Amino acid sequence: MSQSQSRARVASLRTPSGIEIWHVEDYTVPVLSLECAFLGGAAQDPAGKIGLANLMTGLFDEGAGTLDSEEFQDRLEEKAIELSFSASRDRIDISLRTLAQHASAAFELMGLAVNEPRFEQDAIERVRSQIISGIKRDETDPSAMTRDALNAIGFAGHVYSQPADGRIADLQSITRDDLSKAHQRLLARDGLKVVAVGAIAADALIAGVEKVFSGLPAKADITALKTVTLKGQGQTKVLDLDVPQSTLYLAMPAMARKDPDFIGAHVVNHILGGGSFTSRLWTEVREKRGLAYSVWSTLAPRRHASIFMAGTATSNERMAESLDILKAEITRMAEDGPTAEEFDKAKRFLIGSYALRFDTSRKIAGQLLEMCVEGLGMDYMDRRNGEIEAVTLESAKAISAKLLKGAQPLVIVTGRPVGIA
Repeated sequence: MSQSQSRARVASLRTPSGIEIWHVEDYTVPVLSLECAFLGGAAQDPAGKIGLANLMTGLFDEGAGTLDSEEFQDRLEEKAIELSFSASRDRIDISLRTLAQHASAAFELMGLAVNEPRFEQDAIERVRSQIISGIKRDETDPSAMTRDALNAIGFAGHVYSQPADGRIADLQSITRDDLSKAHQRLLARDGLKVVAVGAIAADALIAGVEKVFSGLPAKADITALKTVTLKGQGQTKVLDLDVPQSTLYLAMPAMARKDPDFIGAHVVNHILGGGSFTSRLWTEVREKRGLAYSVWSTLAPRRHASIFMAGTATSNERMAESLDILKAEITRMAEDGPTAEEFDKAKRFLIGSYALRFDTSRKIAGQLLEMCVEGLGMDYMDRRNGEIEAVTLESAKAISAKLLKGAQPLVIVTGRPVGIA
């Protein structure tokens, strides 16, 4: 399905219990992709139970209703139904992909998992052990260590400082009762977003979604979170790890997703470090000096905080030089902005490549869900390229200064970098 086809067909449906569905009906292939999100997520984990949402979502498909874990998985496998659950900081996601002929069975199994998870003790212990094993691996993984330290320092005192995967001691204390309470507290209709793309008629989709979600509480019991600004600006933290290559992240505050200047900042970031093989950071760090295999920058808006990040990994002996170049390029972009040539190339790429985000039903559903969660509106696909086109070179230079000028980034380096204290 093309982008123009999909955006022309996006319809808003509503179930009898009031659940809104964004629907793209398309029979090009006999497949249905459904993406759902409950607002809340790991940021709602109570003190002493960090990792609760992550553990809970890992158990939804480990038996539900009258089906134990093996029986539930067998039912999915019989009809090649893909069903997964995950928890990020700000939401709990559900992803379903099924052949259209098995949509009814898929909705039935999804409904059981959402409404009647068994949370059996053997499954709890098994999934808990898997998560803890992953956390232990991360304790010596440079990228994970750098990420966690950046969150801990940058968001100190806020729930964003906590690891979304969990803490080992907290995970070990979580009981079946904790899981049941979290299920009742976090999964509710008021924070639910649903997007469906593929071979299903509106009436059948409404009936299926109603079957899955109508039995949930009307309102979630979630704690309102305050917006937080990144802390630790100007601070450099080195985490000692005996490895030949250091990993570096730097971060500074940025504008929120709904800020009128966000799209302009997106263009600026593409030129600085988001454009892979064409970015300034790639050219200066990789092409000209061969300092690192990869170097990048990104805008990372969260629901209650927005940051600009950049990073690289290189030998301990060359990390100080790489950091100097990152800072110099950030300063140069802040002071001078992009050149006319860089700006024109970035806009052409961002506009021309946008359609590639909509070349499968799964991609379309994923993009629509992000638009729904961010409150961008169903017509954002129509508006987005126009918003990119409306950014001028003059406004891009002003936004470069707004985003980057005078910035004192928080810098985290893991390894044994020479010349960085």
